[in-house]
Amino acid sequence: MGQTRLGQVADRYLIHKTNKRHKAKRMYLTGKQTTLLGQIMQTLAEPHEETEIREIMGDLIMQLLGAQYYASFVWQPGSQSFAQPIQINMDPLNLRAYESYYQFHDPITPLMQRYQVAVRATDVLPIEDLKKTEFFNDFLSKDGLYWGVNLYAWHQGQNLGDMRIWRDKRRDNFTPDEMRLLDMLQPAFVTALARAQRTHQPESLTLNTLSQRLTTREQDTARLVMIGMTDKEIARALAISTTTVRTHLENAFRKVGVSNRAALVHKLRP
Repeated sequence: MGQTRLGQVADRYLIHKTNKRHKAKRMYLTGKQTTLLGQIMQTLAEPHEETEIREIMGDLIMQLLGAQYYASFVWQPGSQSFAQPIQINMDPLNLRAYESYYQFHDPITPLMQRYQVAVRATDVLPIEDLKKTEFFNDFLSKDGLYWGVNLYAWHQGQNLGDMRIWRDKRRDNFTPDEMRLLDMLQPAFVTALARAQRTHQPESLTLNTLSQRLTTREQDTARLVMIGMTDKEIARALAISTTTVRTHLENAFRKVGVSNRAALVHKLRP
């Protein structure tokens, strides 16, 4: 018998986890898609707030895949729920209903969330079965959502955010090539969200009184070192060059009386 849809997704997940390459498959992109891919990669390489990343990606991904609807949430492990919604072409009241009720009666998203590759709604539940559910008839149908694909940003066991892309019934389901496009973008999406999350953390990191010897920018750099960011990541987060990052670090080393990053962190911790 042929492989099931869920089996195909599982195989792609295993390939991702074991870092094996997909067999070479020719993928044809239009000129517009090529341009959009460049814009997406540029956006993901730039320092943006986490919410901005999910908003900008929504517009670009919809254009790339010819989709009509987009939503994005962030998983809250404490409450075991999705929050911080972003939407394009969806009714905000309907999304509020999702937050308060429908996410707890959602037959597809908990299954889709398990995967670290793009996964279609029909990969976890056939469309004819989905159409029989309260979730489809009272939530998805209100905005005209019919064919869906989700991509989750997993980083060190944490779900940083997701992209939920939908088409209406008049269009076709997402193709294997479109799934591979999303898989190609997933590592950069994860990196961008992880970087944005780390950038917010330094504000809550307290340095000891030795830090008073440092300039404000040197303190900012030291805080980012404390949470494990590389020179390149610090440069993106602070919108400065890597050369300037190294200058700030060398000045901090000298002023605090250390010779490396580990010693700097040790010296500046409260």
